[in-house]
Amino acid sequence: MSEPERLQKILARAGIASRRVVEEMIEDGRVVVNGEVAELGQRADPDVDAIEVDGVLVGVRPDTVWYLLNKPAGVVSTASDPQGRPTVVQLVPEEPRVFPVGRLDAETEGLLLLTNDGEVTHRLTHPSYGVEKEYLAHVEGTPARGALRRLREGVELEDGITAPATAAMVSPGVVRLVIHEGRNRQVRRMCEAIGHPVVRLVRTRIGPLVDTALGPGEWRPLRQDEVRALERAAVPTPPPT
Repeated sequence: MSEPERLQKILARAGIASRRVVEEMIEDGRVVVNGEVAELGQRADPDVDAIEVDGVLVGVRPDTVWYLLNKPAGVVSTASDPQGRPTVVQLVPEEPRVFPVGRLDAETEGLLLLTNDGEVTHRLTHPSYGVEKEYLAHVEGTPARGALRRLREGVELEDGITAPATAAMVSPGVVRLVIHEGRNRQVRRMCEAIGHPVVRLVRTRIGPLVDTALGPGEWRPLRQDEVRALERAAVPTPPPT
């Protein structure tokens, strides 16, 4: 257990804002500690106390890490592989140990998160939280308007109809598809169902995260503001009224 510190020091170190701005946030009632609105000058222990800013839990534990990886084709989204194929975990630092957030199948490329934060991982992967994932699907042929409409309205698969998606043609044979479910090989199966099998599939966005500068196999740590944006995105979808 660490020694209690002033909140403005803890939150500034976590990258939320400068100490002066954090003090203003505390005065405005935007900071909550263990369910109670914080006061200026209050101390807290980041290893014990739950600290929230604008309703989002702040990840201030020093051992929590987040990596954004541009996964190449041929790499599997697991910590180990019995077939001896390269894994995403081998592309990032060995310590601390991290795990992929969800999966991309071996031949799918693009953005993948790895972390040791189990709570946020659950929220990012559970369909009830509705975190969007965007893909560029290079397909055989060029889908007609009716085929795109099926993607938008929901496609009947062997495990049930898909939720409505966003689908648009980017160029001939290339579809931008945004989904918020996480079924196995879902985008590939959706495109197969409309008669346009996938030739190449690239994930280009996870919730608010986009990075066109990462080359295949490259990774970088997330900034604190990006982690907070992910946490804000991973809120439960309200039930229909």
